[in-house]
Amino acid sequence: MSDTVVNAPYSQQAAHLVAKVDQDRWGSVRPSLYETARVISAAPWLPGEPGRIAYLLNEQSPDGSWGEGPERYRLLPTLSAVEAALAVLLRGTTAMPAETTRRLATAVDRGLAALRALPPAGPWPDTAAGEILVPSLVARINEQIPLIADDTSAVHNRTPVPDSWRPGPQLTLPHGYDRALPEYAAKRYTSAGGLPVKLHHTFEGIAAYIPQTLIPDRPDLLGSSPAATAARAATAPTSPSAGTVAALESVAQRYAGSFPEAAPILVFERLWVAAALARAGLPAASLPTVRRWAAEIYDPRGVRGAPGLMTDADDTAMAVLVSSLVGLPHGPEPLDRFHNGSHYDCYIGEDTGSVTANAHALQALGAHQRRHPGTERTYGPRTNKLRDWLVGRQRPEGTWPDKWHASPYYATARCVSALKQYGGQYGADHAAAAVGTAVAWTVDTQRDDGSWGVWGGTAEETAYAAQILLSAAEHRPQHARALHRAETYLNGVPNNGHHPALWHDKTLYAPGAMIEAEVLAVRELLRTRPGPSERETTTPTDAER
Repeated sequence: MSDTVVNAPYSQQAAHLVAKVDQDRWGSVRPSLYETARVISAAPWLPGEPGRIAYLLNEQSPDGSWGEGPERYRLLPTLSAVEAALAVLLRGTTAMPAETTRRLATAVDRGLAALRALPPAGPWPDTAAGEILVPSLVARINEQIPLIADDTSAVHNRTPVPDSWRPGPQLTLPHGYDRALPEYAAKRYTSAGGLPVKLHHTFEGIAAYIPQTLIPDRPDLLGSSPAATAARAATAPTSPSAGTVAALESVAQRYAGSFPEAAPILVFERLWVAAALARAGLPAASLPTVRRWAAEIYDPRGVRGAPGLMTDADDTAMAVLVSSLVGLPHGPEPLDRFHNGSHYDCYIGEDTGSVTANAHALQALGAHQRRHPGTERTYGPRTNKLRDWLVGRQRPEGTWPDKWHASPYYATARCVSALKQYGGQYGADHAAAAVGTAVAWTVDTQRDDGSWGVWGGTAEETAYAAQILLSAAEHRPQHARALHRAETYLNGVPNNGHHPALWHDKTLYAPGAMIEAEVLAVRELLRTRPGPSERETTTPTDAER
């Protein structure tokens, strides 16, 4: 958020954030090392490669790995970076400075060492298509290592690697991955006669095994992914189309030559920002904009999070919910196609379920029934089944896990909010008990500085934890103390717009505007919460002055 509105009232800050999101045609996410490295490898013809190579080299961590988060999350981005560096060294170019060649060779050495030092058994995160992307990249690296080691390789006739440099032995595939899976998945869909939209976003993992006749030919990003788009162009029988080049160049221009994992993310960003701000009250000045967003996004056939992706229950539910919040007559009928009898599949052909998508569906159904009481006969039984399904997914300690986020605080906050608001008349005690268990876990896991976080305290996770405590049926003294400490922490966090990456796509990412909306709304809810509070006696922080 801009520093010019940090000290403004909530309504002004919220209106400023909505206007900022409305003016951004791409969405506020940082470049992805994984995605940028895939473009380096597959699209040497794309202008701006020297800048991307510099980005790759500058992003390597002191331990030799690439990426954000704990080491297990660094497996895929490090594989991507090492493969890209090897690809650049192999193809060579007379224009590449010798110093860049030396740095790439050193980066490969350090990256391979970091990969070999990873715990071979994992466990590995449940990120998008990791089971295909990891073995695919290991295979590519192992194909390239012998070529680098071959003195007769073409690389030595272009941009010589440093004398006597060799990248060492080939990599061992980490435990839990199947080296045959990329080819198997490709053949499975080849025999079916088409490539499902489900695989477009991660197409780079199977590109080498897909017949050219099945590769989608379109002038925009394939599956909203620069990596998938570059892989499609690399496997095409002719040079990249003007539309493909223009699509990649447009994204590169927005991200200073690099690439995010999905572009644009307007649907996801606008729906989540609107829902977050609505918790503390959407400012009147922003209502016309949010209504326009909801009207444009809602689709009776289902909503997709970005162009080229599958329609999914999560974005569809949020479109229904936001429409209800701003008074638009959009019903929950588009969710019907995702219902499987007890809950909602996030998308057709889903492998693992999502509790947050179902929590959003419960909120959407509940909000619709409150606005339209006559629909309770239709949606009431489904709401009750959904409530029971969510309660049954809670872990004994009180948390809910989810595949879209690395932190349990996100999913737990979503489930608590849904169950608290729409637990239903029948089974309400069951839902209340689940909320109580989640509240107790939240109190117990607060950090000494007043924050919460799965790997370290963050403003985003603290906002989710505060939401959980604000949902408590009984506001006990320990809840008040925890919320006071959370408020002090959030008011002291630098408002620079940079948040740790906790969201799952192919690797970790951080949707900046959405996180800002969550933090902003919770700060307002904490400031205006009823009852006595110690916060009135605290000294204002620099962020509040």
